[in-house]
Amino acid sequence: MAGLLALGMGTPAGASASVSAWASTSGAAGAGPEADVAYHGRVYLSGEQLRIWLVPENDGPAALPNATVRVRLSADLADRQELAGGCARAGLREVVCETGPLPLHGRGRHIGLALGLRERASEVVVRVDTWWNGGATDRNHTNNEHVVLALATGDGYAF
Repeated sequence: MAGLLALGMGTPAGASASVSAWASTSGAAGAGPEADVAYHGRVYLSGEQLRIWLVPENDGPAALPNATVRVRLSADLADRQELAGGCARAGLREVVCETGPLPLHGRGRHIGLALGLRERASEVVVRVDTWWNGGATDRNHTNNEHVVLALATGDGYAF
């Protein structure tokens, strides 16, 4: 999986503040072209680790130079998370990652997250959505807003 972003167990100090500042200065939705960002992937929960694999897509009508996907959890993340380039922790239960370029009718890079949880959980609700869409208008949110219940079976749950 070329371009895979892997997350494990540690975050650089100040990452949340820099992500918030970046997002607030990046431009408002609707200020640019129209694009239809979508996410497809799988969620796995086993022990104190939650693994998420997702692929961002763009159905157009315009290409995007970048967007930001947000992953929110119903369980607290462990204090230390090792986040790959392009990803940052945005709260106790939240991680954001840039998608990279999203070509017209194409896919962005695959994003893989291996997140440590603060405590073992029997289930975790995972919410995936677009945090910032590159300044484009997206009229179809049904394919970029997902809620997935992952049971601690190690099985994959698709979205």
